[in-house]
Amino acid sequence: MELSKKATKISPSLTLAITAKAKQMKADGIDVIGFGAGEPDFNTPENIQKAAIKAIQEGLTRYTAASGIIELKDAIITKFKNDNNLSYGRNQIIVSTGAKQCLANVFKAILNPGDEVLVPVPYWVSYPELIKLSDGNPVFVNCKEENNFKYTVEDLEKALTVKTKAIIINSPNNPTGTIYNKQELIEIANFAQKHDLIIISDEIYEKLIYGNNTHISIASLNEDSYKRTIVINGVSKAYAMTGWRIGYAAGDEKIIKLMSNIQSHTTSNPNSIAQYASVEALNGDKTKVEEMILEFKKRREFMVKRVEEIGTLTCIKPDGAFYVMINIKSLIGKSFNGKNIVGSVDFSSLLLEEEKVAVIPGIAFGLDEYIRLSYATSLKNIEEGLSRIENFIKKLS
Repeated sequence: MELSKKATKISPSLTLAITAKAKQMKADGIDVIGFGAGEPDFNTPENIQKAAIKAIQEGLTRYTAASGIIELKDAIITKFKNDNNLSYGRNQIIVSTGAKQCLANVFKAILNPGDEVLVPVPYWVSYPELIKLSDGNPVFVNCKEENNFKYTVEDLEKALTVKTKAIIINSPNNPTGTIYNKQELIEIANFAQKHDLIIISDEIYEKLIYGNNTHISIASLNEDSYKRTIVINGVSKAYAMTGWRIGYAAGDEKIIKLMSNIQSHTTSNPNSIAQYASVEALNGDKTKVEEMILEFKKRREFMVKRVEEIGTLTCIKPDGAFYVMINIKSLIGKSFNGKNIVGSVDFSSLLLEEEKVAVIPGIAFGLDEYIRLSYATSLKNIEEGLSRIENFIKKLS
């Protein structure tokens, strides 16, 4: 029996696989330090928890409109207006089971077989697979480290073909934590306008920004960028609500309608209780969220400083999100106990085996000479984990 050719070509998520392996090792009593998690290690704020309990007690546990409840759409509209100076109507908003479903919906809504989507390297692991599942082709645009792994128009022009349909921008970025400034966004918006491309702007880490950096949505630059951009966001990262699975998208009414139709036949509405909790997340008190961001900033400072102290590793200081992409080029070609380190998977596997430290190989994001560490874990774990990494490096020959 021949199964789906499309499905067999899809790679499993390496980040989820490694995180699951680290959790299993911990469950088995092994002292593992995990740097793989793409989620805050804080609990969901109490006011949001109480809103969920209230929804249960009031019987708000039934089907909702497939594209989301009106109360949450209105909260999202207010958020876009206050935070991004963007004006949307309810028919321009869809609520989905996480930002990942929003992305899956938008690719299904806009792509025809053979259409191409420009994807930055490094990229979030699911972009290429979601594009392929929608019969599109990801076209990878290599972004240079000296440019903080951000697109340049010159790079984009080289990757462009007659089949190019859309471009992905992810700011703040996973896995690098870099942020596009206004001028860079203007240049990308002009490029998209020149070639009539749809912009898919993944802004899920919008609230996790440090220092004097600011988040600007590319949709807010001008009327043209507003019309051609689908903004992807959600409550997972900013409000420590990863397991609640609520994401949302905003953009052109026709595209949002197609996304809603697709969702109505695949999953129907997102979890009703989580939707009511998300209303409180967007409208309610943000004190705990602000405290979480301050703690992430502290951890970022410590991790970057400690990586630099190790000496053989380098990294770009992230401006947002909660990841550090570490350059391990100087270690490629070395060996441990007779096993050669050819790329990031070898390094990560040997590190987990020897020092019980879980990191994400850079190949998961398209860069094989890097590893990604998350600082969504305690300072104690960060300190211990980096010391173990330093010990492992000293054992290499």
